[in-house]
Amino acid sequence: MGFIGKQPSKTAITSSDITDGVVTAAKLASDSVTTAKIADTAVTTAKITDANITTAKIAGDAVTDAKIADDVVGSEHLTAGEVDTTALGADAVTAAKIADDAISDEHLDPTAITGQTAETSIADDDLILISDTSASAALKKMTKANFISGVGGDNTPAFYAYMSANMTSVSDTTFTTVAFDSESFDSDGAFNTSNYTFTVPSGEGGKYLIGLRISPYFYSDKGYQIQQNLYINGSERIEYGAIDEPSNDNSRYGGLNSETVILTLSAGDTIVAQFYGNTRGNNSFTISGSGGARKGSFFWGYKLIGL
Repeated sequence: MGFIGKQPSKTAITSSDITDGVVTAAKLASDSVTTAKIADTAVTTAKITDANITTAKIAGDAVTDAKIADDVVGSEHLTAGEVDTTALGADAVTAAKIADDAISDEHLDPTAITGQTAETSIADDDLILISDTSASAALKKMTKANFISGVGGDNTPAFYAYMSANMTSVSDTTFTTVAFDSESFDSDGAFNTSNYTFTVPSGEGGKYLIGLRISPYFYSDKGYQIQQNLYINGSERIEYGAIDEPSNDNSRYGGLNSETVILTLSAGDTIVAQFYGNTRGNNSFTISGSGGARKGSFFWGYKLIGL
């Protein structure tokens, strides 16, 4: 446009000369707004559309712990191997964070066992750790007493009975129960000193080693016969050593040998010791007790391990 007269002098346009809304985005040249033209804090979150900030726009180490909200990072944001032992605090892994059956022998240090104090004795109620193969090798505990009982490691029931005094006037040609009325020991209380009977306790069936020695003395001038016997369940009699002397012999101490036998017994079976003697009609017998002649008489037995 031409001017009539003198051209006005040039004056810079200030921001006050521009009406609000006159400068639109269409009036701005591409790349005309540089970072230098943007005031600090001028770009707010409202000016940023979703997905405009990509990982390429984030400087290295720009996202700090303070910039991450609580509970924002879940397991889906972690790749395998990203969390190593250096990222775990002391005592960070608690029992609640360990899955059942997750810890096996390869995770245990031998010192878990070798580092313990070596005991020199064990009480019956002390506990032993076992692996139960009938329950998928589950670990279980058992008392020492039950463990020993389970493996049959103590040769019980066991008893040793003897006579506290001589047994006199024992009839000739008769099977007589010997009065073993005293005990040195009786592990299960299975020997009855009132009826002189050993009874196999409940749950204790098996093979037993039984021993017996009966010492009679008597008078005979026509020879004699003596024998010791085991009487089982009131019906089965086992001859347990015998002497038959047909020659003349005045007063006589009949020393029967100590004999043993292995018997297969069931719970509830009973055994008594019996004596049989024949003086050919001359006299009765006396059976020697603990203080009598020929070292006395005794009756004993115990269960055999593992049979």
